[in-house]
Amino acid sequence: MRRLLVLAALLVTAPVALASSAGDPGVTSTSVLLGGTVPLSGPASAFGAVGPGAKAYFDYVNDHGGVAGRKIEYTYLDDGYDPGRTVQQTRQLIAQSKVFAVFNSVGTEHNEAIAPILNQLGIPQLFGGTGARALARPKRAPWTLGYLPSFYGEGAIYGRYLAAHSPKARIAVLYENSDYGKDLLAGLRKGLGRHVRNVKATQSYDVTDPEVRSQIARLKASKASVLMVFATPKFTIQSFSFSNQLGWKPRFFISAVSIEPTIMQIATAASSKRQTEGAISTAFLKNPDDRIWAKAPAVRLYKQIMKRYAKGQDASNVYYYYGMAVAFTMVDTLRHAGRNLTRKTLLRAATHLNEKNAFMLPGIRIQTSPTDYYPIAKTRLYRYHLGRWVAYGPLTNARG
Repeated sequence: MRRLLVLAALLVTAPVALASSAGDPGVTSTSVLLGGTVPLSGPASAFGAVGPGAKAYFDYVNDHGGVAGRKIEYTYLDDGYDPGRTVQQTRQLIAQSKVFAVFNSVGTEHNEAIAPILNQLGIPQLFGGTGARALARPKRAPWTLGYLPSFYGEGAIYGRYLAAHSPKARIAVLYENSDYGKDLLAGLRKGLGRHVRNVKATQSYDVTDPEVRSQIARLKASKASVLMVFATPKFTIQSFSFSNQLGWKPRFFISAVSIEPTIMQIATAASSKRQTEGAISTAFLKNPDDRIWAKAPAVRLYKQIMKRYAKGQDASNVYYYYGMAVAFTMVDTLRHAGRNLTRKTLLRAATHLNEKNAFMLPGIRIQTSPTDYYPIAKTRLYRYHLGRWVAYGPLTNARG
């Protein structure tokens, strides 16, 4: 209990005397307003939990004095995972709600769609749910930082693994037709090195597609022994299900955005235990459902916060946990931005992070610089075994 109390003390900042705001919208001497978009509906609604997860953490922080005496107000709007709606909702947050910064918006194409607007206006676009290379370019988009490890780097991890452990594997790839999927595919090819010819077939899908049955059938025809699934949860589940229906039993590699335990349970129910057994992915967060982290102070605090501030929500859903982890970094960024909080001081803090985030796996820090906009530089391979994800090797470079 003492360790938990110590952690709780570190997670919040005691109120201090305030200087007056410099006049940016959304910030006063007693509050700061953040806003973003999440898919509460649509084809990627599983990701919607990151919004209430972050809000629960902010509510906890507010009840412990806020950040430098300011309460964090956070509003998130449903964009249905439609980039067009993301733009519309973000414009509403800017013009009507007058948010101080855009925070935690989900999706690669979605963050790409709003980045030009926010960079033109000088509004911080912080810690969005993406690891796309196009959004980690300080010279092109200085006000934009994602949060996820590099998708290109993740793909390269899988490529290096296959080159080392299965150099003769025949590889098929299903990928989303966006920078998310394309970066993963490019990274895979890079990691394979001289074994790149092992990629025998690739098929893309659009997020508006109802299913990927035909793509899976074409990939099976390649006689691949390995299937890379660079897809969001809905299509990941379908990949397991349709391949099982076709009698195809490849070894699966699953993009890290879709390995939430409930998603894998659904995938198993839709296919078979044999189909999901041995799947490989990467992770950077402690899994609050894993018994090895049951006594970890951050996991215990997470469950306490969920019980009080997100009543009725499923604390076993790791997307809530991810939302809380991102909120932790946002609180730390606000703290380092100082008492004279402006959009410029917030951006400076966001690009000079060196944070020990208790929600992360041991050995992972949140670090940025004016030339490095990837907060998470390391990740770890995991293997799905007997219905749970099990660590599979040491921390590895996630930059590609």
